[in-house]
Order: sequence, then C-alpha cells, then structure tokens
Amino acid sequence: MARLPGGKRAFSRAVCLRAPYFASISPVIQTVEPGHVVVFLRKRRAVQNHIGTVHAIAMCNACELAGGLATEVGIPSGLRWIPKGMTVEYLAKATTDLTATACIDSAAIPDRGGELAVPVVVTDTDGQIVMQADITMWLSEKRPK
Repeated sequence: MARLPGGKRAFSRAVCLRAPYFASISPVIQTVEPGHVVVFLRKRRAVQNHIGTVHAIAMCNACELAGGLATEVGIPSGLRWIPKGMTVEYLAKATTDLTATACIDSAAIPDRGGELAVPVVVTDTDGQIVMQADITMWLSEKRPK
C-alpha cells in the first residue's frame, strides 16, 4: 500500500482497527519489513504532556506498535507473540515529531517459542535518541485450529 497515494496512512489506520488503542497516537507506519519496522509519531496536542513535550506513554505506545509489528513479520508463521514486559529509558525531551524504529536480530528468534528481546529506539527530527526501549516478547506455538 506504500506506493499508493495515502497508502501508508490507510495501512496505519487498518492496523489501528485491529489494535484500537494505538489509534490514540495516530501513528503512520513508514516501513514494515521482516524484523524491521519504522513508526512515525507527529507531535501534536493530543500526545503532549503539561510541559509541551511528547508524553512518555505516547512514546511507549509507539515503541510497542513498532516492536509488535516487527515481531509479527519477523517470526516464523507457526509462532504467536504477546508483550511480556518493557524497560524504557528517557534520554532527552521529546520536543519534535518522533520516529520509533524496531529491529530484531533473526538469529535471536527462538524456533519453538520463549522470550525474544526487541529493542526500539525513538529519535527526534534531528536524529537525537530521546528514548530507548527493550520489549520482552513471549513467543509460543500457535494452537491448531
């Protein structure tokens, strides 16, 4: 859909229909490749805190979206996933639009399930890292239908 006019926004909205909570940050999914996802988050009033920067939880939502999609497209089709935990570090004030990038090392993916660490980095428009997160995903085999 990326090649179509408005395709990235349409795809992003479709993802938010499947997982409605992510709609609260109005993300635009820029890149979806096996183990690599980039999510854009526009700085706007709805995601700001009382000091006018992007709220920490809005950034966490962008991280979970990027990490979840990277996991979904990066793991074998016989596995399913769910977030088990997330550790975050806020490194600088988020005063601009943001980009959350999740990258998964394919060698780290367990064959039959278990834990998978998914690192996500959030950068501002100047390329400065404002937040980083490590999301622990629990992978398990899909149940037969």
